Amino acid sequence: DVGPAASHPDARPVSPADEIRRIAPLLDALSDQMHRVSIDSFQPETQRYALKRGVGYLNDIQGFPDPALYPDIAEADCRLVVMHSAQRDGIATRTGHLRPEDALDEIVRFFEARVSALRRSGVAADRLILDPGMGFFLSPAPETSLHVLSNLQKLKSALGLPLLVSVSRKSFLGATVGLPVKDLGPASLAAELHAIGNGADYVRTHAPGDL
Repeated sequence: DVGPAASHPDARPVSPADEIRRIAPLLDALSDQMHRVSIDSFQPETQRYALKRGVGYLNDIQGFPDPALYPDIAEADCRLVVMHSAQRDGIATRTGHLRPEDALDEIVRFFEARVSALRRSGVAADRLILDPGMGFFLSPAPETSLHVLSNLQKLKSALGLPLLVSVSRKSFLGATVGLPVKDLGPASLAAELHAIGNGADYVRTHAPGDL
């Protein structure tokens, strides 16, 4: 999974042109493995470029909000990682506050609406992978992410589609165990194993070798 721009709260915006410039050499190098490549971008221009290059996955932290992109997606055959975020404008911020008790219902409502829109546009259900979002994408409060992580099976039962979980080095783990990001390897692995044991079909991680 290749992200040409950071999405944490302190990240600087990156233009679509710069995103494409960053990923083009890598896609050239992986031209014989394109079906295994995922591009992580919410910029429609970058997404269209990735589709033309034949990537296997598109990963959008905004959850594919732009209907103008749907015809291009429908004509492709890549899988889509549709991420939920309590914020709707790109990178994570420190201002969203989704409460633990509201999180599951909000996530289900979001996915029901977004999956319906994609399906109506001709995107097959078996191309969709759902990411509930973690960390600042839900709330600065770690309790919200922990609540969602503890209820993945409920989400999967409600939505009926594969789940992807991305908790590696997330700030909510650091807040929980009291360690800096550089020391979150064991906490990340524990959270990832918990997610796998509770319904996650995919894990996005910085340390795949540990799994």
